[in-house]
Amino acid sequence: MRVILALDQGTTSSRAILFDQAGEIIGLAQQEFTQHYPQPGWVEHDPMEIWKTQLEVAREALAGAGLTAADVVAIGITNQRETTLLWDRQTGRPIHPAIVWQDRRTAADCDRLREQGLDELVQRKTGLRIDAYFCATKLRWLLEHVPDARRRAQAGELAFGTIDSWLIWNLTGGQVHATDLTNASRTMLLDIDTCLWDDELLSALDIPRELLPELFPSSHLFGMTSAECFGAPIAIGGAAGDQQAALFGQNCHSPGMAKNTYGTGCFALMNVGTQRHTSHSGLLTSLACTAAGQRQYATEGSIFIAGAVVQWLRDGLGIIRSSDEVEALAASVPDSGGVYLVPAFAGLGAPHWDAYARGTIVGITRGTTKAHIARAALEGIAFQVADVLDAMRADAAEDIHELRVDGGASRNDLLMQFQADILGVPVIRPKVVETTALGAAFLAGLASDFWSDLSEIEQVWKSDRVFQPAMPVDQVGGRRERWNDALSRCRQWVDPA
Repeated sequence: MRVILALDQGTTSSRAILFDQAGEIIGLAQQEFTQHYPQPGWVEHDPMEIWKTQLEVAREALAGAGLTAADVVAIGITNQRETTLLWDRQTGRPIHPAIVWQDRRTAADCDRLREQGLDELVQRKTGLRIDAYFCATKLRWLLEHVPDARRRAQAGELAFGTIDSWLIWNLTGGQVHATDLTNASRTMLLDIDTCLWDDELLSALDIPRELLPELFPSSHLFGMTSAECFGAPIAIGGAAGDQQAALFGQNCHSPGMAKNTYGTGCFALMNVGTQRHTSHSGLLTSLACTAAGQRQYATEGSIFIAGAVVQWLRDGLGIIRSSDEVEALAASVPDSGGVYLVPAFAGLGAPHWDAYARGTIVGITRGTTKAHIARAALEGIAFQVADVLDAMRADAAEDIHELRVDGGASRNDLLMQFQADILGVPVIRPKVVETTALGAAFLAGLASDFWSDLSEIEQVWKSDRVFQPAMPVDQVGGRRERWNDALSRCRQWVDPA
């Protein structure tokens, strides 16, 4: 059997999924790994634990399917973006825990950069806005706070990477230090017009060029794995940040097509074609996946907390024992009973961009139950997505006529129906909701001729269910107005000082 192995390294777990030529999943393994919160607003991962779990699930998926390295045509990698690592080129060991994309420790540094007037430069060059979300200020923090890091970086002794770079480095036994353009476009260091690391940005942010990985398209033969990983070398044929991989996996190859991924966070992306598009509504512009030399751009709205609010209901409040229980609990009441939950645990992302907002529950009465809170948590996810889609509609030349959805929470029928109701457009869930991994597989498969072209992979994608909007328009307007009221109460909660 010929298969593609997709490595899906996410924020809370490492997964490996095997796809056949029909895009069917024939093997899957997953491991959660430890989340570290050393201070309020700080989030870290152990890079060695990420590598260990990712390698173990890849081996487990192969063994479970009764396959070996000889059956794998290529590996595709997709990863949590913006999470920032520094490691020793000689030993391959990280010099500090990875700073996760959710981490807000550099919010004040971002304030200072804006005060210096750098926001226009950053947006013009990168399509992003200055925020602690992105890699650049995380990397600068590491250089300033890890002893001797800056000197060693300038001497070429250290390597910077996002998670894709870290995995490629380890898979190739330290032979390849590379990243793809989608991940690079989230660092705040790449000029997305030239697709090159930008000297003006590196100088303004005081980042040594010696740290940076080599740049390649998303569908590209990056190198071969070392034989120690799987018993025989396997080609690494693709890499992409998780959200761009999901856009590609959803076959959103034409301008105006949009998807939303429901993971730890929520990420809505719309293909805007071959010309970059500057948002005036609080969205970001990134590079979409590149295949067959065709550069494409996407506008994006990033929501920091989505599925993570369900984990909080489980681990923080203890009102559910497993994440799967949330739908039944929320469905046990007809509505949220006037309760609104804004899950701004790590600030607000697009289109609001408030690093100092914090989570808020409003509308609680003596009759409020855990079921109302569970329902409000799910609705809070959908309201955030609706805010982003409104911004996309404001920026776009044409309306969005449907939303393709994926990720773990897209299996939640109650959430998907409420999402369609609030958006007022059909929400389409594909047969394979693991479209982040499927996108990585598509990229690797195109680079290795497993699939011949885009038209072939478009035949692989199949719809599972379409959720049609059913809520009356006046009710939608009232609910969204109250949501905006709840948003206003969480803004600027933390003192920037």
